[in-house]
Amino acid sequence: MADSRGSAAPKPSSSVKLVLLGESAVGKSSLVLRFVNNDFQENKEPTIGAAFLTQKCNLPTRTIKFEIWDTAGQERFASLAPMYYRNAQSALVVYDLTKPTSLTKAKHWVAELQRQASPGIVIALVGNKLDLTNETSSSTGASANFAGSEDAAGESEENHAEADADADADDEETHDARKISTAEGKAYADEEGLLFFETSAKTGTNVTDVFTAIANAIPEHTLKGGRGAAAAAQGALGARGDADPSRVNLNGPRKDVGAKEGCAC
Repeated sequence: MADSRGSAAPKPSSSVKLVLLGESAVGKSSLVLRFVNNDFQENKEPTIGAAFLTQKCNLPTRTIKFEIWDTAGQERFASLAPMYYRNAQSALVVYDLTKPTSLTKAKHWVAELQRQASPGIVIALVGNKLDLTNETSSSTGASANFAGSEDAAGESEENHAEADADADADDEETHDARKISTAEGKAYADEEGLLFFETSAKTGTNVTDVFTAIANAIPEHTLKGGRGAAAAAQGALGARGDADPSRVNLNGPRKDVGAKEGCAC
């Protein structure tokens, strides 16, 4: 008789502290909300201090429980950032594809993490708001076979010129707001050894892929179970006397916002 106990051994589970950094209004909170609750909220209020959420990601050989610190992007909260990225095993640095200054700020955060965060921290550079860009390119350069007289050919060329002008007008109407090219973001990420993604928190494009890639990139020997970095960080906040909930989570009275035991991966 087969031993029922030997069927499926539970996968090891590890807690991973992840911090989100980036300029205000780049969509950090929206990315986390999409990952944790598969939800998106228009006109989301800015984060004050930091918000804390958790979500599990099931990999083939292990389960990763992300303990996520979503930090405020306003400059007045920048001095609090080290409190949240201290001992973090991973970081998600976000910029807005429609705002060049946000990439400059993202580079600042990457440099600070490389200088002051834990050695070996896994950093993902994420260009958000892909939904505001026009990624669908029409094949206006496609060749066509024309038959007939030179007049017909000339008329066709004239029609093509008009079509190209109409296409240019249509492009203006689509309001492609992209200001940072994929090549620029990827070149910087490759130079610094970062993971790189372009995402849309609104549509969900590539959001889960970011967190899955981070989970896969963290070396197994650095993982440990137990109490978790977030619990320790909350204890540290209490010890410092920073018990004001607005500094931990500005999205309401909850301490563990949207914590889920399911997997979004």
